[in-house]
Amino acid sequence: MKERYPLFEKVRADHDVEVYIREQNVVMKALHYTEHSFAHVGIVAARTAYILETLGYDGHTVDLALAAAWLHDIGNVINRADHSQSGALMAFQIMNRLGFAAEDVAPVIAAIGNHDEGHGVPIGPMSAALILADKSDVRRNRVQEPDPHEYDIHDRVNFSVTDTELAIDRAANSICLELRIDTALSGVSDYFEIFLDRMRLCRRAAETLGLAFRLRINGQLLM
Repeated sequence: MKERYPLFEKVRADHDVEVYIREQNVVMKALHYTEHSFAHVGIVAARTAYILETLGYDGHTVDLALAAAWLHDIGNVINRADHSQSGALMAFQIMNRLGFAAEDVAPVIAAIGNHDEGHGVPIGPMSAALILADKSDVRRNRVQEPDPHEYDIHDRVNFSVTDTELAIDRAANSICLELRIDTALSGVSDYFEIFLDRMRLCRRAAETLGLAFRLRINGQLLM
């Protein structure tokens, strides 16, 4: 990130937010989901800022988008089902308590409420950047199941990914998610089986930002 963002720092420093992020991953681990804790929200925040900064959005927009990225999964502490909507309501309460203006709360909770592929829609630049940042976080160390014999398809796919990069090509007016997958552990078809809806949402998000979405796996362009 190119500069300090005071609203984001206010959210990140809040004790309650720290507890909710930590505890929502307790729920995710109990449900045999991949990691959704501080590593995940940190990556999502960094990529959200990268997208908006690279495209020239103003600092206040980036600041609010970072807050949305940090808070986007806290609804998991209630239940994975509809976590984007419950998380938006939780973020509303947190931001009100922290003294955020309604004009700042509204776009943040809208972005959180629309980040999931179940019902989410990229309603604007902040929302679109959050979607792309969130859905691109596929990596080996997200797997929380200690026994490889107990891996489900999500664990196998994440564990097979040895390298991930999300990059904007201004000359081509595109954003590309590039993955390196160990196909001895999981096939490319497995990736599409579980992530196709997410990639479709990423394409819509990229279009909202005026970009084309590209997916490259092991050097081969697939979208």
